Amino acid sequence: MTTATYRTARAEDLALMAEWAAAEGWNPGLGDAAPFHGADPQGFFLAEVEGAPVACISVVNHAPDFAFLGFYICKQAFRGQGIGMGLWTHALGHAGTRTVGLDGVAAQEANYVRSGFTRQGMTRRMSGQLEGQGDPAIRPVTPADLPQIQDWDRAACGYDRAAFLTGWLTETETRRSLIAPEAQAFVTIRGCHEGVKIGPVVAPDPETALRLIRAALAALPAEPVFIDITPQSPLGAVLESLGFVETFAAARMYRGPAPKGNGRLMAVASMELG
Repeated sequence: MTTATYRTARAEDLALMAEWAAAEGWNPGLGDAAPFHGADPQGFFLAEVEGAPVACISVVNHAPDFAFLGFYICKQAFRGQGIGMGLWTHALGHAGTRTVGLDGVAAQEANYVRSGFTRQGMTRRMSGQLEGQGDPAIRPVTPADLPQIQDWDRAACGYDRAAFLTGWLTETETRRSLIAPEAQAFVTIRGCHEGVKIGPVVAPDPETALRLIRAALAALPAEPVFIDITPQSPLGAVLESLGFVETFAAARMYRGPAPKGNGRLMAVASMELG
């Protein structure tokens, strides 16, 4: 059996992890590395064979009681040799006693169950085209909005991810975030290898969510549009009525008690960090 060593990934290693994710067809965001790594610099891991990376994973500790697992990839030539499972076990140690969430592909779901994860529904990737439309009640996020948005997000998700949001909501050339203050709602849109992804979408109802999505597309227009909607999200039916189709689905699973949000999380930020 091939012997692998495991180490914590450095910030510069995330470019390689994103490259692998793109090769898997996951369509990562063009500027994801900085906010991902900033969420938990100790939460990304590589397996190496003879000094060369062959597998990766992330277990990002968002809060004292919650972590999220993603980026679980092993290069084809090194699968079936125990390397991926060894890295999995190594990385999960970083979460300690926290509940751990993940969005798992169907092929791995049985393995996740054996590791103590329980399925709670499906995260569905919806794809389509939509025209952007500005809205006078929706404006760009400013640094002064961050504490309020963190409160809304904490209530919507059922856990705190302040460090992640600090980077995620920072405007860049490929990422915009907008807020609807009166509705206590916000959205982020980011450019990806193909089109744009929109998320998170935190809103009181699907109608407000759609207004946020259209405003985001007015700020950063592109197509196709991808939105990863949460299990039981009422936004799915609205998107389907506009011609969006499901192009991918992942099992939302938890090891430990699932967080209890308030129902306002209509779409996730990413399937890698939740």
